Amino acid sequence: MATTKAERPIVNAARFVTVELASAMTGLSAAAIRKRIERGVWLQDKEWRRGPDDRVWIDTKGIEAWVLQKSGMV
Repeated sequence: MATTKAERPIVNAARFVTVELASAMTGLSAAAIRKRIERGVWLQDKEWRRGPDDRVWIDTKGIEAWVLQKSGMV
């Protein structure tokens, strides 16, 4: 059964995502993301943050800014 435009859900991208979802979004492995965090390439409260559940959350806007800065576009 086809859905009408009014029935389609609207999904907005989340700013903060888990390492696993960030991996799927970027093509980087979860291990590569964790290495960037461990080595200080991605900084806490800039490209990632720790949630109240002590889980690591990747800031998609922070990563976007990091990519643009590193490519000289900012």
